[in-house]
Amino acid sequence: MRDPLILLTGAALAAALLSGCAGAEPDPPASPPVTPTPTYELPPRPVRPGENPVRSAPVTDGDTRFQVIGLQKGLSGFFGSHAEWQAKGQYVVVRILVENPGRTNARFDAKRQRLVASDGTTYAIDKFAQAIKRQPDELPLGAQVRVELDLWYDIPKEAKVSAIRLFGDPPLGVTGGTEGVRVPLP
Repeated sequence: MRDPLILLTGAALAAALLSGCAGAEPDPPASPPVTPTPTYELPPRPVRPGENPVRSAPVTDGDTRFQVIGLQKGLSGFFGSHAEWQAKGQYVVVRILVENPGRTNARFDAKRQRLVASDGTTYAIDKFAQAIKRQPDELPLGAQVRVELDLWYDIPKEAKVSAIRLFGDPPLGVTGGTEGVRVPLP
C-alpha cells in the first residue's frame, strides 16, 4: 500500500485545485486609465474696441468648422489702411474662426456667407469694406488649418441682426454647394 501521507497530500491538493475552479469568476482585467487629450494653452486676448464677444459653440458645414467670436453693429463708417469709408446704412462686423479639420484642402469663400436680419432678409458681405479692411474674399484652407477673420456687411440702418448663415466647402468629391448652418447673433 502507498504511504498514507502521500495519499492525504494528493487528496488535499486535488480538493484545492477543484475548489479553485468551481469558485467565483476571476475579476475582469482593469481597463487602461483614460488619458485626456492634451490641449494647446492659448492666452486669452482682449476683445477689440467696440466689439462684443460672442460665445457660440462651433458648428460644421461640409468640410468646414466655424465659430463666431465677435460682433459689432451700428457702425456708420471706418478707417482702413488707406481710406475712410462711410456705410450706406450701418456696418455690421462678424468675427469668425474658420477651420478645416480634415486631411485634404478646403476653400473658404467669404462671398457665400450671409447675415440674416430678424425679418428673414439676408445680406452678402460688402466687397469694398472687405477690401479696405484687408479681409479675404477667398481663402485656401490646408488640412488642419485654422484662421480668424472679419466679415463686413453694409445693411439698412433699421435692420435688426438675428443670425449669420455660414457656408463651408463641400466634402471632397461632392459637387454643388452646402446648405449652410445658422448661428444666432445677440
